[in-house]
Amino acid sequence: MRRVPDDPADVEACREAALTLLDAAARSSGALVKRLVDKGYDPVVSEDVVARLVEVHLIDDEEYARSIVRSCANRMLGFRGATMELKRKGVDDGLAQSVAAQAREQGVFEDAAWQLGRKVAAKTEGLELEVRRRRFWSAGGRKGHDPETLRRVAHELFDNREVD
Repeated sequence: MRRVPDDPADVEACREAALTLLDAAARSSGALVKRLVDKGYDPVVSEDVVARLVEVHLIDDEEYARSIVRSCANRMLGFRGATMELKRKGVDDGLAQSVAAQAREQGVFEDAAWQLGRKVAAKTEGLELEVRRRRFWSAGGRKGHDPETLRRVAHELFDNREVD
């Protein structure tokens, strides 16, 4: 049973709820405001409370976004997959694009594509070449990798090593 606040405009109660939510898991400022409003707090009060938490550095959307991108890379997601995950987590679109672009420049998604390629290659060893390629391309597409990166990885892993 969900508890509705006695006074939706109670700043102290809203702050306590925000801190409790942050204790449970890191969140972006946008996601925290949405969660507080969903709990029944006034939207203006929720935004003010979250703005104060940002001001005192209890919430850092950029650092949060970077941690999400690291998590996405560990799950072998590409640029598109990471930006979708950032948006799903309530990160501002501009910040999501910026942080993902920085990661792309650092080669994070290229490394993730290679990791995915090696995993698929190991799992499909012994199968026909076309089946192996198709499975890699399918996995890469689902994970949000761009076609050019997938093409390079597929060529290196499957075309150069196969001598049937």
